[in-house]
Amino acid sequence: MVDTIKIAFERKIIIQPIADLLPTKGLPAGVRETVKYRRIAASVAEVGLIEPLSIARQKGGGYLLLDGHMRLDALRFLGATEAACVVADDDEAFTYNKRVNRLATIQEHYMIVRALDRGVPEEKLARALNVDVKVIRQRRHLLSGISPDVAELLKDKPVGHHAFQKLRKMKPIRQLEVAELMVSANNYTVSYAKALLATSKPADLHKPDELKKATGLSTEQMARLEREMASVSEDYKELEASYGDDMLVLVVASGFIERLLSKPEIEGFLERRHPEFLENFRAIVQATSLDQSMSP
Repeated sequence: MVDTIKIAFERKIIIQPIADLLPTKGLPAGVRETVKYRRIAASVAEVGLIEPLSIARQKGGGYLLLDGHMRLDALRFLGATEAACVVADDDEAFTYNKRVNRLATIQEHYMIVRALDRGVPEEKLARALNVDVKVIRQRRHLLSGISPDVAELLKDKPVGHHAFQKLRKMKPIRQLEVAELMVSANNYTVSYAKALLATSKPADLHKPDELKKATGLSTEQMARLEREMASVSEDYKELEASYGDDMLVLVVASGFIERLLSKPEIEGFLERRHPEFLENFRAIVQATSLDQSMSP
């Protein structure tokens, strides 16, 4: 029998007076000077409130604001008196914020392309996102020269715009190899993409001569760097493949050792006869306990 799924929010969006909303936290000093705040304020001023505020009813009346403190402050700053809200069943904000998925770079690209195709002017989009028109044009062509397989692989990953510039210099096969390495290492920085670009074979690049000039490395140095990078990548893949099994064995063994050490007679025997074993056993149990306590 399938369990009933409970909806965490009321189905209808309500329009609520801003004066009735009680913030659950204060905004830090200087927040209005940050890029994030200016972008939110520009978006609210240009196109209105896109994402409703998340609120919860209080027993004594009024509402707690769970999410959207910057949006609320921007509305107040612009002189608004009401805001669109969704009402949550739970008044605890941590769970709500933990489930929010931030917009990835490729998803932002698709959003911009869709808006432009529907006739939204570039200038209006730039004002809504608080960026220059040139940035809108760059992000519109984010996937130009990028393999469709790579775009699919990285569609929900936090890859920076500059990293795509490095990928664009590679041929499709190499792009896919680099994208898989980025996912495996969970590293999407431009520095990592640049390092992988530097270790690419000339045959895998569109303009290998430009790379040689940019790095300043000789052919021999490039070949050596390429071999070392390939060796590191291979070692990483082997470790990744065995990591799950190794951790399972470690946890099981640690649990067994912990049960042994819980018996005073065994711990006393090891302390008298084999203190070096006891020290290692305690270190294993402690390390495993720390790993488990730090896991999300």
